[in-house]
Amino acid sequence: MSKLKGKVALVTGASKGIGAAIAKALAAEGAAVVVNYASSRAGADAVVAEIAKAGGKAVAVQGDVSKAADAQAIVEAAVAQFGKLDVLVNNSGVYEFAPLEAISEEHYRKQFDVNVLGLLLTTQAAARHLGEGASVINIGSLVTRIVPPHTAVYTATKGAVDAITGVLSKELGPRKIRVNAINPGMVETEGTHAAGAIGGEFEQYALAITPLGRIGQPQDIASVAVFLASDDSYWLTGERLYAGGGAR
Repeated sequence: MSKLKGKVALVTGASKGIGAAIAKALAAEGAAVVVNYASSRAGADAVVAEIAKAGGKAVAVQGDVSKAADAQAIVEAAVAQFGKLDVLVNNSGVYEFAPLEAISEEHYRKQFDVNVLGLLLTTQAAARHLGEGASVINIGSLVTRIVPPHTAVYTATKGAVDAITGVLSKELGPRKIRVNAINPGMVETEGTHAAGAIGGEFEQYALAITPLGRIGQPQDIASVAVFLASDDSYWLTGERLYAGGGAR
């Protein structure tokens, strides 16, 4: 029996990496999925095509979550396409690492605009449509636990995600809407390869602090998202689930 049959999910930043894996996993469990993308139409179309090939329902919707009008339009497109909204996965995010002396206004605003403001704007728009039993899933990061050097701004954005998750769980709880976060450790994606994290010193550092002895894969995070989207997690809200192989 499909855990998410009849549900509609919106996954932001779902054209690749963790977001794409989450979109496909939710669809595999029966959800109709809106695959949001900011710039990679080809990537989003590929995710939609893979879902459709497996017998699922999905549609790609472009939009920059850091802009209020776009966030609203993404949510409205989801409702127009599938009639409702049950699950929101706030996955859109960017990261840049820099030592203290290299931090700039642009470095700060780029990350806070997407990672924090984008999450707030999209959840604000979605909350107007979410009903009893709905689930909001925020993608945080293990960096808030391990606080690695040269990540002051990025770690600050994910610390904000942790805090917002708790706050919104209390605001939306009376409406029986759950808000939780998944905080992944290092995951092998297009982004971590492009950043040089895979195969470099940072990968060795991540492996050294991970008891399960490997780097995460997108599916490792997607399976947790399915759990939080489903009724299996009906008694969880305001929680941060660390998905990093035990990394400390």
